[in-house]
Amino acid sequence: MNNKEFSSIELETHETKDVLDNHINGELTIIWRDWDEIINQPQMIYLNSVNPREIKGPHIHKNRTSYFFCLEGKLIIVIQDSTGKYHEIEINSKNHKLISVSNGIAAAIVNPTTIIAKVLVLADIAWKPNDNEMENIDFKNYDLKKWK
Repeated sequence: MNNKEFSSIELETHETKDVLDNHINGELTIIWRDWDEIINQPQMIYLNSVNPREIKGPHIHKNRTSYFFCLEGKLIIVIQDSTGKYHEIEINSKNHKLISVSNGIAAAIVNPTTIIAKVLVLADIAWKPNDNEMENIDFKNYDLKKWK
């Protein structure tokens, strides 16, 4: 799923192997490389946790594009596109998706589970105190309470 307002990007993964006997000992997921051109160059990277059955947002970032990668748990990213249509994208710590939400597009991060979820966020513009870059909004025709 790719468009200019938001996208879900399947990330490249590689098995890792033990140096002594070559058995598979894990996995490496590439989130960002400077030469991939999958995302804009990040100016800020942070860890965001969402408590069980809680919602962050909805809000709009006026200037920055944000990229979300679920490190722990499960999240639903609810996006309202410029036509007013809502999209629900599930990410969890077992899949390898990076969700992109462009500046000017409304989104909410929902944790529908009973455990804390953690999401790594990359942003192409760094947050600064009092920069007035974020605007809280209301999803008027969407029932966010269904996730509580």
